[in-house]
Amino acid sequence: MKASQFQQDLRDGRALQVYRWTPASAPKAVMLIIHGMAEHAGRYARFAKALTQAGYAVYAPDLPGHGKTALTENDRGHFADRDGWTYVLRAVHEVQRTAQREHARVPVIVLGHSMGGYILQHYVVRYGDRLDAAIFSGCAGGLGPIRRVALALVSAEALLLGARHKSRLGEQIGFKDFARKLKNRRTDFDWLSRDPAEVDAYIADPHCGHRCSTRLWRDLLEACEALTDLERLRRIPKKLPVLIVAGERDVACNGEAGVSLLAQNYQRVGLKDVNLKIYPDARHELLNETNRDEVTADLLDWLNSKT
Repeated sequence: MKASQFQQDLRDGRALQVYRWTPASAPKAVMLIIHGMAEHAGRYARFAKALTQAGYAVYAPDLPGHGKTALTENDRGHFADRDGWTYVLRAVHEVQRTAQREHARVPVIVLGHSMGGYILQHYVVRYGDRLDAAIFSGCAGGLGPIRRVALALVSAEALLLGARHKSRLGEQIGFKDFARKLKNRRTDFDWLSRDPAEVDAYIADPHCGHRCSTRLWRDLLEACEALTDLERLRRIPKKLPVLIVAGERDVACNGEAGVSLLAQNYQRVGLKDVNLKIYPDARHELLNETNRDEVTADLLDWLNSKT
């Protein structure tokens, strides 16, 4: 395996930090990873190693406002001052285009985790005809009625304190609420994984767990309104293979109910190859869970069946 990093230039003059892992020989496919909120792409190195050993090239950008892409504290947790969701979709697509230039004529699969999964739900509508498969991890098919209330709250916070204000309200309706749903927790991030070492590594990571801006929260909550729009979902290519994975105890996406809705939505609009896998007792970050080897093996089995 060869590990490297590069800067993906964007059209507005900004750039993404991108992690790239490639196998020793020509890859049989490219995997693009979209990480979640308040984390970064470097955390996927262990999974990338397993993928490269199986013959896949892996590209994982630090999204705008995250990881090494966030050059200043003012940038941290912030996509853009306006239309940030579209900005992120286009930024991820630029990374995909780079990967395809470097590895022409091989299949492209995208994995989105948590917020990255919500980004991917939009990405497959816009760019699904350029993908060969999609994997959704730890994200629901809709946020329910709480979305409107949360959007009103963070919109008011943005109006009062500004688009780049680090949202305390967003943190309360997100990470803090997830923590409250877990009884007998050791830390406020135990909802991520049953593995204490993984939770501690997240807490110790300076690029994890930070507050995000009011504008980013608005971007996310506004975008999630479209998740259950079946007319819109019908634009996804019917032949696109989809795998949806989640932990049974994932409070961030309402456990089995949230991901089952995602599978049902895709089946209702005619997607022919939709697979759903729920891991008993597992929490939010399946790739950092106590059964991560099982999850990785399952993902590789599914990928190998599609490439």
